[in-house]
Amino acid sequence: MSQTKHERGIDPEKLRDFSRNTFGYMNGAVTSALIYLGDALGLYRALAEGGAATPSQLAERSGLHERWVREWLYNQAAARLIEHEDGVFALSAEGELVLANEDHPAFAGGTFSQMPGMMRVLAPLQESFRTGLGLRYDELGPEGAAGVERGFAPWVKTFLVPVGVAAVAGLRERLDAGASVADVGCGAGTALIQLAEAFPASDFHGYEISRFALDRAAENLSASGASNVHFHHVEEDPMPNDGRFDAILTFDCLHDMAHPDEVMLGIRKAIREDGVWWIADIKSHGSYEANAAENPMASMMYGFSVLTCMSSAMSEPGGLGLGTLGFHEAKAQEMTEAAGFRHFERLDIDHPINAYYAVRP
Repeated sequence: MSQTKHERGIDPEKLRDFSRNTFGYMNGAVTSALIYLGDALGLYRALAEGGAATPSQLAERSGLHERWVREWLYNQAAARLIEHEDGVFALSAEGELVLANEDHPAFAGGTFSQMPGMMRVLAPLQESFRTGLGLRYDELGPEGAAGVERGFAPWVKTFLVPVGVAAVAGLRERLDAGASVADVGCGAGTALIQLAEAFPASDFHGYEISRFALDRAAENLSASGASNVHFHHVEEDPMPNDGRFDAILTFDCLHDMAHPDEVMLGIRKAIREDGVWWIADIKSHGSYEANAAENPMASMMYGFSVLTCMSSAMSEPGGLGLGTLGFHEAKAQEMTEAAGFRHFERLDIDHPINAYYAVRP
């Protein structure tokens, strides 16, 4: 068979490299699925708590079938996530922190809770590409809410009060004295409950649109025993517009909203004239070129955007569709000023993913 003109111009080495790169993403996808299984089945925790093990020992320790555990271990060792020597498998000290220790800020295993939900939306997303209308976050199922919660909870539990609150001028004093606080897009309530436990004199209200997230919030609140936290479904119990809140939080949610501009106007009506609005959102830049050059996780972030963030932000007609990397600092300042806020400050908080801002009327 004769070659086409295009085929005659192919560089075999470039073709090989391109193929390797392409299948590298398939490798990442299937390994991500097995990270999800390892987290969900407690395999990482079993290795961390019981130490190095053969496949049969780990299967017995975790109550699972040896053949399946063995193949999972082979994948994890080949991916250099688990160490292997002479038929024995182990987690390194670093691996324990990232994959097994849910209380450490480096823990990343919980983020993979989203895998089933994200893969499940691939079919309906094809229609989104045709119509322009995305999917609401609850289309990801309870796994979506759990993944967001577990992805950010380690930092929140470790740094939110001692580092985050301290960076917002005057906030600690108001919370100690007794403040009224709203968390808009509160998710599973992790941040709000953490603040409520640290500042019992204050009153906290979480507003959320995801029923799966609110279900988790109710469970988390019950487990905490805090009595100064209240959760609200915004479609049934919207945020009041009487300027009652001393502080309002929006953590990792504005870029997901279909109409963040309208939400900002609501926040302006809900906050006191001397109040503070504390924003956390994904670090990004004002152009694709800058994001691609300066963010080593840019491809993953744009992928998350299509599967979750931008999809949610276009789930209603006329949605702004900011997407995961669309709410950069200049955009944040522009939109908050348009909503009636005059003071904008980037906070000195070191976080691997988020930028933090304090906005005041």
